[in-house]
Amino acid sequence: MNFTLRPWHISDLDSLVKHANNWNIAQFTSDNFPHPYTKEHGVKFIEMATSSNPVHIFAIDVNGEAIGGIGIHPQKGIHRKNAELGYWLSEDYWGKGIISEAVKQIIPKAFELFDIERLFASTFGANTASQRVLEKSGFILECKLKSVLFKNNTLHDEWIYSIRRNTQSTYSNSN
Repeated sequence: MNFTLRPWHISDLDSLVKHANNWNIAQFTSDNFPHPYTKEHGVKFIEMATSSNPVHIFAIDVNGEAIGGIGIHPQKGIHRKNAELGYWLSEDYWGKGIISEAVKQIIPKAFELFDIERLFASTFGANTASQRVLEKSGFILECKLKSVLFKNNTLHDEWIYSIRRNTQSTYSNSN
């Protein structure tokens, strides 16, 4: 399915709320991705996503509608050579290869935009779909941490994946 990665716009507010307000998405995200997802949450997110230069948080657009998001989040201090990758996609579009391709597209962008050596992503241990996306995109599983994420009064495992600057060109050109 064809899609584009583009900056967020305030005109995306209705589609953002429509697609983000879904427990099946929120259950595997940080607490920064609320549920229920309201217009107020959407306005705050779009303001944050559009305030950075360079743009590093992108809407996933299908036919002019924002149906998900993907972002590169540079770290600070002693972790400044790292950036975290985060993404989500409307459940209506799961299983169509969109998020796998979006991750492959964002890898070289992360290393072009930022002076980083490592791009990493963490998943809930039970989120096998996201783990497969990262593995297909060339990310390597670095570690599995037991019972370190606390969401909905339950402890969850966290799996951390990464890709390095010196290996990303090998993976970003493969399918």
